Amino acid sequence: MVSVPLRSGGRSLSAGGRRELDRPSRLRLWLKRRRNLARPAALMLLLAGGGVAVGLGLYLADPAGRLRALMENAAALGDSAGLEVQEVILEGRHNTPLELVRAAIGVSRGDPILAFSPAEARARLESIAWVSAAHVERHLPGTILVRLTEREPFAIWQNQGRFAVVDRAGRVVTTSTLDAFGPLPIVVGAGAEKNGAALYDLLLAHRAILERTQALVRVGERRWNLRLHNGTDVLLPEGHEAPALNRLSELHARSALLDRPLVAIDMRLPDRLVLRQPPQPEPPPQPTNRRGRSG
Repeated sequence: MVSVPLRSGGRSLSAGGRRELDRPSRLRLWLKRRRNLARPAALMLLLAGGGVAVGLGLYLADPAGRLRALMENAAALGDSAGLEVQEVILEGRHNTPLELVRAAIGVSRGDPILAFSPAEARARLESIAWVSAAHVERHLPGTILVRLTEREPFAIWQNQGRFAVVDRAGRVVTTSTLDAFGPLPIVVGAGAEKNGAALYDLLLAHRAILERTQALVRVGERRWNLRLHNGTDVLLPEGHEAPALNRLSELHARSALLDRPLVAIDMRLPDRLVLRQPPQPEPPPQPTNRRGRSG
């Protein structure tokens, strides 16, 4: 450890209080304090210079394999200098399986850090369904920093008897643990996964309708039905969902329309509202009175 003399007002004090006349110059003190730092820096400069020289020779001798040879040479130099992976810092992971993240990073403690490619690790991470974007940094001498931006679970998509959790853009993020993300909207049918977010945003302005809606059903990949919890289907017009929902909200506020026992509320025609009643039960057959013949 470098000893630093006590200072008072910028002057070094002797035991007797007299000013030392033979104190070393400021330049010598500065060099002495930094002697321990200069040795590793000099070693790194020497290794870097050797790497540049070897890399230049490989570049001229074998242009096709020059990049791979340079990387291998840099990794070997870093290994000889003690530049190894000591720590991987992971930020932003909530739902991405940890084993997939580890496999995508592809590095273990003690591996040469200069052999690690942040760009290749980022590409592998972004191939995971949960990961929207990844940022990977290599911090010498031995730290790798990984920041993930995950896709947010938006809805449960049901199609052809299969279920999956999708984000707002319709990207499937998982087909397991569907109940692990709290209550999510249910969207049904082909195309529902990609278009459901727009209709759901409209429903947020109509809480009475949203609270009674069980699923958003895509019909023919062109329009929507709302399946209510009481079994009623609300048939919305193609491309005019917003005004139809405004009208439906007004009707419910006046007459509690959504709470009636209906089979369907057909709003596909702009100037007409069709209410389909459940079929009435047939009356029981009446017994016929037969008079016996006297005789």
